[in-house]
Amino acid sequence: MRRAPESVAIAQMPLPAATDGRPAVPAPSDGLGTIRKLLPYVWQWRWRVLLALACLVAAKLANVGVPLVLKALVDALDLKPGDPRALLVVPVSLILAYGALRVSVTLFTELREFLFYPVAARVARRVALQTFEHLLALSLRFHLERQTGGVSRDIERGSRAIHSLLNYFIYNILPTLVEISLVIALLATKFDAWFAGITLTALVGYIAYTVSVTEWRTHFRRAMNEQDSKANTRAVDALINYETVKYFNNERFEEGRYDENLYRLERASVKSQTSLSVLNLGQSLIIAAAVTLLVWRATLGVVDGRLTLGDLVLVNALMIQLYIPLNFLGVIYREIKQSTVDMEKMFALLGQHREIADAPDARPLIVREGTLRFEGVSFSYNPDRPILHDVSFEVPAGKTVAVVGASGAGKSTLARLLYRFYDVNGGRISIDGQDIRTVTQASLRASIGIVPQDTVLFNDTVEYNIAYGRPGADRAAVEGAAKAAHIHAFIASTPQGYDTMVGERGLKLSGGEKQRVAIARTLLKNPPILIFDEATSALDSANERAIQAELRSAAQGKTALVIAHRLSTIVDAHEIVVLEQGRVIERGSHPVLLARGGRYASMWQLQQARADEQAH
Repeated sequence: MRRAPESVAIAQMPLPAATDGRPAVPAPSDGLGTIRKLLPYVWQWRWRVLLALACLVAAKLANVGVPLVLKALVDALDLKPGDPRALLVVPVSLILAYGALRVSVTLFTELREFLFYPVAARVARRVALQTFEHLLALSLRFHLERQTGGVSRDIERGSRAIHSLLNYFIYNILPTLVEISLVIALLATKFDAWFAGITLTALVGYIAYTVSVTEWRTHFRRAMNEQDSKANTRAVDALINYETVKYFNNERFEEGRYDENLYRLERASVKSQTSLSVLNLGQSLIIAAAVTLLVWRATLGVVDGRLTLGDLVLVNALMIQLYIPLNFLGVIYREIKQSTVDMEKMFALLGQHREIADAPDARPLIVREGTLRFEGVSFSYNPDRPILHDVSFEVPAGKTVAVVGASGAGKSTLARLLYRFYDVNGGRISIDGQDIRTVTQASLRASIGIVPQDTVLFNDTVEYNIAYGRPGADRAAVEGAAKAAHIHAFIASTPQGYDTMVGERGLKLSGGEKQRVAIARTLLKNPPILIFDEATSALDSANERAIQAELRSAAQGKTALVIAHRLSTIVDAHEIVVLEQGRVIERGSHPVLLARGGRYASMWQLQQARADEQAH
């Protein structure tokens, strides 16, 4: 069976602390802010980074040494025609030194990459994992309001940008700054101040121009990202809801919505590319002017006899070496700015407040008997629309209590509150006397199993989806749960058996098959508290009766909360709670409620009449 990889050391490494137990990193407003946010991650690999920086400096020293050896080689060979030494002077040592320096540049550059590349990859992985963990820790409200396609694209771009940003700094920015410093120092010591002055002035002008134009271009990149995320979100929504699109013959409508964002993305990308041409042209003019001035002064020096031909070669070689990284520096600066833009939304996700968080002194839930109580519970998703009003009832340990009522009465909300997807506005929910807000969410959810009304499966095998109830379960345990849910025979009859892929959200399975997989998954988890939220709603009568027997068997000795629409499935419940508009209006056993002749009795009569009509 294919399983998700177990947690590795990287996931267990300490992360920077935040008020809610996770790093609450605000969206950076500039490149420096982004670097500051990444430093704690890089710091854990500081010795490897320092060694990489040492290799960086060594490579640049060797690189600047190449023109110096080349100058000495030219001067050594600068002999007049007819000089008897012309055939004897072969500067073997200089030639060997030239070759050694060339090899050293490559050697130290590759050592730097060998040392630092794993650091950049590890940091990008950690931040992406941290963002994913934080998203899973956010409340259900956040995920209901967020479009998944856009979030996944934000994480993808953000993690890629972190990797790129670190690589740009260690492979391009720092090497270029080191080389610029060495070249200016060399020009200032070996030649007159004009050489260093021209170089420094060109450098300052180049950086100022690049920064100002790049800042102007940044909003084009941000617009591109926005339209890219929107286009991706619309495409994902349409593909996930493929059947709905087909039901209403809305292919052209979805194509039009998608193309609308693609058109805006196209316009933003054209503007971005046009502004890039403006930036490239200005950078080239600045560099060309500086190189021309330096070569001109060196030529005058040779003519006046103040400089040798080797000096001219040295200046030209230094300018070529400086020109290449300087020109690339502009590209890298643009990429860094674009990377920070790409990272903004990822850091914004990390900065999202956790609506539901463990209390600072939260302890693991201890389930001794499993008594579940709702005590004066009031709740609303939005302040202007209350859902539950002072709801109180108890599910005794080892008993089954059913909650029934019309759609919108608040039945499924009870399950969400019990799982702490939301916190109650008033009252409390307790398990064995422990308020669920005072225990850790992980221990709470480990103690509860649910078969939801709308079952969504992972796009993986049947075995993976059943084993998801208890990761690491072997094939025998998975098959046992499948047999208990009356789905083993169906799985065994398929060509791939338990290796059958269920498709996106389980769309390759029927509604009843998906529901039975969900039941098997919960049975495999084997928690002390069970929730059946319309667990048999997608089954036909024959399968419903068969599975009801298994559900009753699975609930033996466990505390079970059954949210039901079909009243025939809960006639054996210890107690039935009737909700209407978020209030408990009746409670009692099936015979007691029928004898009372109230709301439950009328619901029962109506459903029995429908059943009789269908039977005939």
